[in-house]
Amino acid sequence: MEISAAGRLVVRISPADVGKRVSVRRLDETGGTRQNFTDTVGVLTSWDDGVLMITRRDGEHVRIPESALVAGKVVPAEPARRRGPAASYEELARVTARGWRPVESERLGDWELRAASGFTRRANSVLPLGDPGLPLDEALSAVRRWYGDRGLPAYIQTATGAAGTQEALCAELEGRGWTREVTAELWIGALAPVADRETSGVVLSRDADADWLARYQRKGVSEVALRVLKSGPSVWFATVPGEDAPAAIGRCVVDGRWAGFAAVEVDPSQRRRGLASTVMAALARRALDEGASAAWLQVESDNAGARALYDGMGFAAHHAYHHYREPDVSGEAR
Repeated sequence: MEISAAGRLVVRISPADVGKRVSVRRLDETGGTRQNFTDTVGVLTSWDDGVLMITRRDGEHVRIPESALVAGKVVPAEPARRRGPAASYEELARVTARGWRPVESERLGDWELRAASGFTRRANSVLPLGDPGLPLDEALSAVRRWYGDRGLPAYIQTATGAAGTQEALCAELEGRGWTREVTAELWIGALAPVADRETSGVVLSRDADADWLARYQRKGVSEVALRVLKSGPSVWFATVPGEDAPAAIGRCVVDGRWAGFAAVEVDPSQRRRGLASTVMAALARRALDEGASAAWLQVESDNAGARALYDGMGFAAHHAYHHYREPDVSGEAR
């Protein structure tokens, strides 16, 4: 926290710093006689009418009265990383999008509108990597019309917590009544350590066959869903055979230096036997053979078991991502 030469806390931010990453300390007015302070780090997304709004790494918006500030400073835009390959948000956003393609897409400036008959939000949401080429309100109206024409709710996928992410857009969406429904994290790590595990009993295939789909959590997979599952530069499916259905499955898409893991699922009766890491190791070895060196995966914020597994494999969070759903305004024209 910023401290002056005289030892006093100093506020060194102003409305001119909107859009920058800041660290602030504010006074908590709890009503007691003792002063308590709270620190907040994130992107300063607005400073209006005496109130600051800071968007934290996890996407949470914190509103702070200017009168409660006791210290503040601008901090580096890129949070310190403890390990893992170097990667920008835009690089990862494009790689992950190529690994989970919709069946239909259309450009709106630098935004990509994606649809796949409702199979997963990732394949049925806008990826906004730049300027839509229209004022925001017009762009959002165009987005809602496009999804409405397909009988789908409009979603926009945003990210927070790294250099180049979209804290300002998140704040704009929330200010217009869009609702954040899902928050998860994208983790990255070196690929070689993932492969350094037992891989016996894993069968690899280019297809998601009936056995693989029998273990997949989304039942009744349609032809559209199969097209999404098989999309990507180089896709592999892993299966550990079981009695009635596979004991474990996984999916990996290889794209240049990146290998992306998804759908790593284990029969509940077979958990805590290391099958998830075995599946990932087999897929990682194949990805290494194809020239990949780094890995990514997505994990829900409240999935403690998966987070512990991936942390042990050397992964670490790069950024959070969110899906915002359009406002439900009855009778509004699309």
